[in-house]
Amino acid sequence: MLCEVKKKKKKKKKKPPLLGMRPSRPEARRALACDAAMGLRLCLGSAGRAVRLVHLVGLGAGARSRREVPSQPLLGVGGWPLPALASRSPEESPLLPPGAPSARPRLGLSNLCPSLQSRSPPRAGLLSCTPQAPGKETPAFATMLSSSDFASASWDLIIRVDNLNEKQRDVKLNVSGDLHIGGVMLKLVERIKITRDWSDFALWWEQKNCWLLKTHWTLDKCGVQADANLLFTPQHKMLRLRLPNMKTVRLRVSFSAVVFKAVSDICKTLNIRRSEELSLLKPSDDYFKKKKKKDKNNKEPVNDDVLNLESSPTTSGTPVVSGLYSKTMMPMYDPVNGTPASSTMAWFSDSPLTEQNCNILAFSQPPQSAEALADMYQCRSLVDKAKLNAGWLDSSRSLMEQGIQEDEQLLLRFKYYTFFDLNPKYDAVRINQLYEQARWAIVLEEIDCTEEEMLIFAALQYHISKLSSSTEIQDFTNESEVDEVEAALSNLEVTLEGGKADNMLEDITDIPTLADNLKLFRPKKLILKAFKQYWFVFKDTSIAYFKNQELEQGEPIEKLNLRGCEVVPDVNVAGRKFGIKLLIPVADGMNEVYLRCDHENQYAQWMAACILASKGKTMADSSYQPEVLNILSFLKMKNRNSTSPVTSSIENTDMNPEWFVSPRCAKKHKSKQLTARILEAHQNVAQMSLVEAKLRFIQAWQSLPEFGVTYYLVKFKGSKKDDILGVSYNRLIRIDVATGIPITTWRFANMKQWNVNWEIGQVAIEFDQNVSIAFTCLSADCKIVHEYIGGYIFLSTRAKDQNETLDEDLFHKLTGGQE
Repeated sequence: MLCEVKKKKKKKKKKPPLLGMRPSRPEARRALACDAAMGLRLCLGSAGRAVRLVHLVGLGAGARSRREVPSQPLLGVGGWPLPALASRSPEESPLLPPGAPSARPRLGLSNLCPSLQSRSPPRAGLLSCTPQAPGKETPAFATMLSSSDFASASWDLIIRVDNLNEKQRDVKLNVSGDLHIGGVMLKLVERIKITRDWSDFALWWEQKNCWLLKTHWTLDKCGVQADANLLFTPQHKMLRLRLPNMKTVRLRVSFSAVVFKAVSDICKTLNIRRSEELSLLKPSDDYFKKKKKKDKNNKEPVNDDVLNLESSPTTSGTPVVSGLYSKTMMPMYDPVNGTPASSTMAWFSDSPLTEQNCNILAFSQPPQSAEALADMYQCRSLVDKAKLNAGWLDSSRSLMEQGIQEDEQLLLRFKYYTFFDLNPKYDAVRINQLYEQARWAIVLEEIDCTEEEMLIFAALQYHISKLSSSTEIQDFTNESEVDEVEAALSNLEVTLEGGKADNMLEDITDIPTLADNLKLFRPKKLILKAFKQYWFVFKDTSIAYFKNQELEQGEPIEKLNLRGCEVVPDVNVAGRKFGIKLLIPVADGMNEVYLRCDHENQYAQWMAACILASKGKTMADSSYQPEVLNILSFLKMKNRNSTSPVTSSIENTDMNPEWFVSPRCAKKHKSKQLTARILEAHQNVAQMSLVEAKLRFIQAWQSLPEFGVTYYLVKFKGSKKDDILGVSYNRLIRIDVATGIPITTWRFANMKQWNVNWEIGQVAIEFDQNVSIAFTCLSADCKIVHEYIGGYIFLSTRAKDQNETLDEDLFHKLTGGQE
């Protein structure tokens, strides 16, 4: 018996032949391509039983390596039985009884599997199975379907239309999966039957929180099914922006473009160059809390002081002309008389600001009263600053994707503190907005400064306020300034004529040096602060010091490389103290070195050299001499001129000193005392022009030790307590939460790479000398810190020879998320 059974099993190993002739290879591939949409294929074996082919992996390999496996009656999706397939005619199939009908009612794929009705219809030419008649054993047979047989695969899609003049209404469309997005919008507009400009409208998918902007994609490719909630809404909507000067502007902004592109369009509308330095900040709930308490009876915000720019050029799809300057920074000329156009008016020529007063954004607003300052939001601690900085929007996503609603109020601020190519000839609005952001940072105590520095800032504010309110202000862009190219051409012309230029170009191969006696101090624990005099030599970007001048040709005691270091002024003009604090990066943090100069000129030369060396530049750079002059002028402002009488002018002035200083400083001194000290400091800046005073204010702001530091609450890997992470334009700082004292500093110049673990929100950074750190963001998303680091690295690649173009793809590569 066993032998007979084995013989029978051997007979079963014989493969049943396929029906019909063996198809050619192209035909087999086409058939397998159709079968791949089903995931399986049914055919009839020699014994009349259904057999199942293995799931197709590839066309070539699948066509050669397919095999037939006997199986039980097949079950489809949902448990529907799939009958065995027979040949096309009763004559060819021995299983069909005589007289059986040659055709039966067809059963499409949508009838076999109701769950597939909402998906795309199968392609024409797929096999269709007919069911067995009840009570009969006649199997079904396969037939070919045409495209008209799949009309039942279409489905209804409900779209809400956001019409500006009416309420939202739902429109039902009958669509199929192979219909593209553009076709859906066309059918929708035809169904609405409203005559208007629909070019700005697009489809917004609420569940996926994304725009369907690729109109050539089909619904199947986008994954849209019958349960999708789609909104047909304009891409440009109204948005209220509070500028750095506390002025609110209402304009139309793209809600479908990424924030980086939207900010660029906003800055073109407001005539602000270098839009990559700015971004949008969504304030916390406490930001407008004090104003809401005063206006409890008003349900809507007060819009009396809102500049409405509804007819903004950002509404069109065409790029906005950037106004005065071209990509080659050549000035525009009047087409009538050929003379150079006025800087301000040419700048505002393509902007809606032409119809209104352009001085609203280019000139300073009147100072706020002490009561208004008290109502404004102030960050009391580093934790409060960290919470406020958590509101920066993602530059790689659109406003709609980040939950911004129409007519919502956001803050437009300078996010990155690297102000490139400030030119008074072209940057009227930019310089003023930058000055206003610096002014409010000082007055609201967002950045710490000494009392002496506070008085200097107050004197500059008072001077700028007087010039801005004067009726005799001339266009400050018409000041006599010489373009760098024009200066070089004039020097070249004089040289070729055999004359001598007034400012001969210096030999760039001759790097100047500084050598002088300075005092040095290295802070150590349990040691008093005592300075010791050495002979210092500054060359290239390094400082070497010797015991005395005679030993200069020998080996120095120590050589300090200042490339990438941090330079902090330590000056008290009244006390004749001119110090320089150097924070030099090392493997385990920063080394502190203090230098003490004897007088102002020596301090200005060495301070300017240290600042350039920290940026990798030498004293041969063209910016060295202007830097020395700026430091000297700033020291002159701090120098009190006690011999000049100011008491007589106190009674004649209507100045309110509380408007120009912080509330804490105003409470510390009496009003007359503050007025006298501010007027005393004002005598050193009284001869400055309006733009010069604003630029001097910005430079003084940049010289503060805490300038440009953005704070976030983090937890470092391996630490049990929370810390504050300070992100600056050139370094990362670890700060103690309780004391606010910096613990460690890491320079961007020493960074090798950084990675982000998006699942746990951890940022890992590797530096030179095998130094690595990792931290988790607590007060904000790690994407914000990641974008800050990548943004500063991107801005460091800018150069004047790039004209006005930016590599937007590089920005998104450095700052983009896990997408």
